Amino acid sequence: MDFDLSPDQAALAEAARSFLTDQCPTTRVRAIHESGSGWDRQLWSAMVELGWLGVAVPESDGGLGLGLVELAVLVEVAARHVVPVPFGPTVVAIEIARTAGAQDLVGRLLGGATACVAWSSDRSSMRADGDRLTGRSDPVPFGPTADLALVIAQGERSDLGVFVVELTDDIRPVVEPAMDLTRPVGWLDLDDVPARRLGGTELARRLTDVGAMTSAVELLGTGSVALELAVQYAKDRVQFGRPVGSFQAVKHRCADMLVDVEGIRSSAYWAAWCLSVDDPDPSVAASTAKVWAGDASKRVMAGALQVHGGIGFTWEHDLHVFMKRAQLDQLNFGDSVWHRVRLGELLRTKVDAGESVL
Repeated sequence: MDFDLSPDQAALAEAARSFLTDQCPTTRVRAIHESGSGWDRQLWSAMVELGWLGVAVPESDGGLGLGLVELAVLVEVAARHVVPVPFGPTVVAIEIARTAGAQDLVGRLLGGATACVAWSSDRSSMRADGDRLTGRSDPVPFGPTADLALVIAQGERSDLGVFVVELTDDIRPVVEPAMDLTRPVGWLDLDDVPARRLGGTELARRLTDVGAMTSAVELLGTGSVALELAVQYAKDRVQFGRPVGSFQAVKHRCADMLVDVEGIRSSAYWAAWCLSVDDPDPSVAASTAKVWAGDASKRVMAGALQVHGGIGFTWEHDLHVFMKRAQLDQLNFGDSVWHRVRLGELLRTKVDAGESVL
């Protein structure tokens, strides 16, 4: 079997790379941070115009009619450029709104409205009383600048629901100090706030799966760049009259990083494919991808830092930008520990039913 991207998918990736190389170099990301604006409205408008937000939306609903694998291609390329726009959370919100049949919401987001996802690893921290929400979420990337938030909340009978909250000035998350300076981050605090219910437990599962998959793909993007930066530095940095990449210890570390990056690639794109074709175990694939990506990304970033030495830990070096973006993505939509617990529960159900876990 051929697991490479198809010619059309490869062409999509190349077109996206060409566009973002021109429109979003790391100097632009730094300029957006220094301006205090939080995000790049001009880049966002261009991405909306190109139709990127609708890549997985059927043409009949105003999208490009492709799928989640193609969406993953764009998410990976966007992560490679640490885009200072809420592309990841907004496309997740579009997929969930489309699944819920909320076409008005899909159309609004395709038109350029921005979304964030207020994720809570502790399900009981966000409570629903009818259509009103109370609680505090985990840190929310782009929460302080988003137009709306998707929230998973627990009802009175411990059942889960997915809700949409309009982010007005009164309830919008406040920008908090964060290590990741490429995007604004804040906690969503709700106190009996009205919300629109999109669906129940099954939709919450879908949101968890799609969110975990996109986070894994983002970690693939940042990890790939970290590996490339480390390899290039190992070729350029000369010590004792030789490039440091010629030393065995450095070569082995770079080889280990490559194994980890390719492991992230395999698991992340497998999850995207499973979610795209109604595979019977999409949640297993999504959580597996997030576990592998979360753990492997830490090793890749640590390895890249070791190859670079002290310079890699400074904000002035691009490696630092990718490392900080990855650190938040490792936690977003549940960290590796959370997804290991979820995997155990999913596989235990199969074992109890006498089914194979393979």
